[in-house]
Amino acid sequence: MSGDFFSNDALISLRDHLLPGLWPFLVAFVVCALAVPLAIRLSHRFGLIAQPGGRHAHASPTPLLGGLAMYVGFAVALLVFLREYEATLGVLVVSGLAMALLIIDDRRPMNPWVKLGVQLFLAVIAVSIFKIEITYFGLRGDHIVHLGLLAAPLSVFWLVGMQNTVNFLDGADGLAAGVILIVAIVLVLAAGELRQIDVVQMSAALAGTCAGFLLFNFSPAKIFMGDSGAHFLGIALGMISILGVAKVAVAFALAAPALALAVPIADTAWAILRRRMQKTSVATPDLLHLHHRLQSFGLDPRQTCYVFYAATALLGALGLTLFGHGRVLAVALVITAALTSTVVADLLLHTGWRIPAPWLRRLLSEPGTR
Repeated sequence: MSGDFFSNDALISLRDHLLPGLWPFLVAFVVCALAVPLAIRLSHRFGLIAQPGGRHAHASPTPLLGGLAMYVGFAVALLVFLREYEATLGVLVVSGLAMALLIIDDRRPMNPWVKLGVQLFLAVIAVSIFKIEITYFGLRGDHIVHLGLLAAPLSVFWLVGMQNTVNFLDGADGLAAGVILIVAIVLVLAAGELRQIDVVQMSAALAGTCAGFLLFNFSPAKIFMGDSGAHFLGIALGMISILGVAKVAVAFALAAPALALAVPIADTAWAILRRRMQKTSVATPDLLHLHHRLQSFGLDPRQTCYVFYAATALLGALGLTLFGHGRVLAVALVITAALTSTVVADLLLHTGWRIPAPWLRRLLSEPGTR
């Protein structure tokens, strides 16, 4: 696929390698959006409600079964479009187990070590039973680096890391779902460049379910994804990205999703290091994550999301330049500038800041100026 999106070759490649993801995206989007009201009713029926107070910033009781609706949208899309793909069963089973087991945590918080055990259990099932693992890295040309005995532990580490990254990220309305939506789109573009139609469709289904959920989860949220939704997204994203690297001789196949998630990955790593330095459990919750700090600086939940969305889009676009998508970087820069301008304008409006130069204020307020 050419880096020039406006050439004939690029348009043909777009049709052949990216458009197959359109229908899985739409099906996942619609099914998830339709499933959310049912998930809200089930949350009330079974008492899966996040109460306000404590570390929670929301003002009213909020349903927690968003992960169920997300999984339903994702699973339906995969069953409709990817039934014959051998890895589909593994992705469906492991991500479904993640959603189901972590509902227990939403109901009654697990001991941190028990939760880590569940995360390891899910990762080991994916690697040992369904063989979703990184067995080698292929370099440019014919050079192959076989991981050998390191394949399984590295794959498990990646899958556990993805679960924790998304779980830690889920700290503001619309934050985790929006960031994973962008990362999934990055995966669609990377897989399209590598002509991996199955990975394109899986990534598109994940993006669609995130988009459908965002209709109800963006601030002010009507429903939360809960730990069940965060772990579902994390393990699904981890498995899909491994499937992308497993079939091509490209050493940087994980670079696009890893770069797109660079900010939350760094935040997660710093949180673990910070807690170890403080001699507390790495699973001990606090209000020192980056999204908490941004809100302490005066940003509201929506503005915080815009900052993360912009960073994710920009870093994801940088990752995609490895695949020849140079134009994506320009688009991401425009999106980043627009979101940053929105946040700055909102802050200035809410703080009552005024342009200090009277002549400039008069110029900007002249009729016909914008």
